[in-house]
Amino acid sequence: MAMPRNRRTTSLRDTDSRLGYSDKIEGTGSWDALEWTKIEPVSRPVPHGLSDFLYESEEVIAEGYGVLVNTDEAGTLFVTNFRLLFLSEGSRDIIALGTIPLATIERYNKIVIKQQSGPKQSEKTPTRRLLQVIGKDMRIIIFAFRPKTKQRRAVFEALLRYARPARLWDLYAFSSGPSRFSNKSPRVRLVNEYLRLLGMESHNASLSSIEDGSFTVSNNWWRISDINANYDMCPTYPFSLLLPKAVRDEDVLQACKFRARCRLPAITWCDTRTGAVLARSSQPLVGLMMNMRSNADESLVGALCTQLSGGKRGRRKLYIADARPRKNALANGAMGGGSESSSNYFQSEIVFFGIDNIHAMRESLVRLRDYLDTHGTKSSDGMSSFLRNGGWTWGGGNLSSMSASVSTLGDSGWLIHIQNVLAGSAWIAARVAIESASVLVHCSDGWDRTTQLVALASLLLDPYYRTIKGFQALVEKDWLAFGHPFSDRAGMPSLSGSGLELPRQSSSSNFPSSPMRQPAGSYPSQSPMSSQNQTQTSNNYSPIFLQWVDCISQLLRMYPFAFEFSSAFLVDFLDCTLSCRFGNFLCNSEKEREQYGVSEACGCMWMYLDDMRASGGSSHVHYNLFYDPSKHDGPLLPPAAALAPTLWPQFHLRWSCPSEAQAGEVEAQCRNLVEQISELQKVKDVAEKKAREAIATMDAVKAEIRNEKQVSSSAVNLARKAKRENDIIKRAIQSLGCSIHVSGNDDCTINIENNIVNLPEKITSSPSTRKIGGSPNSYDEKTDMSISVTLTPNQDDVPGNPLLRVCENLCPQRTRDGCKWPDAGCAQLESQFVGLRANYDAFDRLSIYDGYFQPE
Repeated sequence: MAMPRNRRTTSLRDTDSRLGYSDKIEGTGSWDALEWTKIEPVSRPVPHGLSDFLYESEEVIAEGYGVLVNTDEAGTLFVTNFRLLFLSEGSRDIIALGTIPLATIERYNKIVIKQQSGPKQSEKTPTRRLLQVIGKDMRIIIFAFRPKTKQRRAVFEALLRYARPARLWDLYAFSSGPSRFSNKSPRVRLVNEYLRLLGMESHNASLSSIEDGSFTVSNNWWRISDINANYDMCPTYPFSLLLPKAVRDEDVLQACKFRARCRLPAITWCDTRTGAVLARSSQPLVGLMMNMRSNADESLVGALCTQLSGGKRGRRKLYIADARPRKNALANGAMGGGSESSSNYFQSEIVFFGIDNIHAMRESLVRLRDYLDTHGTKSSDGMSSFLRNGGWTWGGGNLSSMSASVSTLGDSGWLIHIQNVLAGSAWIAARVAIESASVLVHCSDGWDRTTQLVALASLLLDPYYRTIKGFQALVEKDWLAFGHPFSDRAGMPSLSGSGLELPRQSSSSNFPSSPMRQPAGSYPSQSPMSSQNQTQTSNNYSPIFLQWVDCISQLLRMYPFAFEFSSAFLVDFLDCTLSCRFGNFLCNSEKEREQYGVSEACGCMWMYLDDMRASGGSSHVHYNLFYDPSKHDGPLLPPAAALAPTLWPQFHLRWSCPSEAQAGEVEAQCRNLVEQISELQKVKDVAEKKAREAIATMDAVKAEIRNEKQVSSSAVNLARKAKRENDIIKRAIQSLGCSIHVSGNDDCTINIENNIVNLPEKITSSPSTRKIGGSPNSYDEKTDMSISVTLTPNQDDVPGNPLLRVCENLCPQRTRDGCKWPDAGCAQLESQFVGLRANYDAFDRLSIYDGYFQPE
């Protein structure tokens, strides 16, 4: 389980006053050195700092000071309405090994151990007061308490009241409420998954469509039926079913009577390309003589064999996969059950997988847990397997003894069961993917082994189920909607029947030997109260769901690129399921959850896990770093040789061998590298953004400089032009015998010599002057300074006319005999600045005559 919202580790540092020095254990260095005080416990309030470690609505029921024997660590053990919580005296932090949700506890026992007495000691033999807690998550915990303080009794009685409540609504999931992890309607999600399977993703279900029944759509082969909308036909099936389109509801009602618990053949997965389906049901009620038949059932099963696609003739083959051993199927005939006969079902073949029942799985897990505790480094006796009894668990130098101890892992049978489930699922997936055959799977009731097989085969066939969203849809469809009895398998209260407390019968007849291995001369004993009350687990308890998740972890190991989720996600998912903190996996069927409004009253585990991933983004530990959907975009069909399961380190070894449980260390390092690369990428993106902004700024500055340069160049050219014009004007005026004076205020004064005939004696011009006398041939140009000159017309014949001197001095075409360029327009009176500005446009258009350049 994830830790509480606030992980401050100093909340109890100032609360030592809650326990006096005499209340604590003297000498916690080693177990054998422990001596106990005899001070009676004093009632005291719960420390305020503890609230930082508690979940919402979690309340402390009892507490006791003791030692976690597994790690030889002293601290305080709190019993809340949700979990056992062990706080270390040294670190003031939660110790994960000693903290376990109450619903995850499989058994708990009070143990009294008598120690050896030395020859000089008194005849009174010292004893150890222990509390053993066995978890469904592969851990065995031992707590030691002070003798004669009644602290162990307080903790034990609190466990009796809260670990297995008689009523469902006494669970913590109802106390905490939905909070911010509210659960949207599971019905809507189920129908949307049916629509996806039918290839009708464009349709979206809603609460209104479910209420008015408009969700019953179909394609060419299959239809969504609401025949079980009120759970009248089958109380353990979902409200809507995927059925063959050709079968009427009347025939379906008849067919359900021929199957155990009315769990008729229903489609759980279909291939829209080929028409092949994966269906599930319970065993047929063929009777002891195996001669009972049902036409409706045979028609319904036969409808699963649709016509072959792709232009092939005939109908597809049907495999009926019985998950049980053949002898078990025959034995069920004595109780009215049994198995089908291939002669009664069209083009069918019967296959038996030989998977054992729930009781064999439960005992197998117990043996595996004992093996891990015996040979682990954090065993419940606080001693490493390398040191215990001179290392006898590793042979003590005897190779044969070592081989015998290691072989106990195989004797547990757990890995064999995992292999059988994997092999059966792979076989089913291969028949559907390779042969385009339809497969009907069932066991006895059709909700344990059947669910394991069809859910795992669907995950192999459909890449969508290998994503986090698809995994949720798969679990909700095949495990929750189709009625896997989670309450019974978890040993929790159920709403079935009278609602009384579940029968509490121990799953093993005697106390396992491994939890406390004592040195010679000592012996364990259980108190009478313990033996009378320690039947906490129902006989129907079995780790069926845990086994299925274990199978997925094996596939994840074989196909590391095929799954979006990681092994860490599966561990957190299992912890949430076993803890019963949320309402998703309460009760035994969809009907019970709907009838009592569990979805509305409790929080949603999927929302909680989504919130965890959202806090970490794409680098969260729940995401598989190596996921590449392009590498496995079709079915996964593992060969038989590859189905060699191993222990799941992250789950099986995390308590007994925490160092070795870090099998994902390489993945963790890769994740760290990915996070570092992600951080570097962010820095790179920021730097690139700044560089782009700097480049854009430089480009803008360059553009402005270019514009300024163009403006400056234009201004320089204009200035040069104005200067040339001014120089020419100045020389022209001076050639006329005028003197020019420019004052400081930019006023220009021109003095004209007396020998110029008929010209004004003085002309004054300012920079703002633009007017030229009034002469029709006056010249106006926007320069820095304009000067107006007024000339008297028709003075070309006046002797000594200064204008003629201008032409003679400035124009090479002007001679004493006259102008050789009469069309130039510069030698005529009243022209613009005679002799100073030639009409060069006229020069460009001028035809060159030889006579212009030859003497007459």
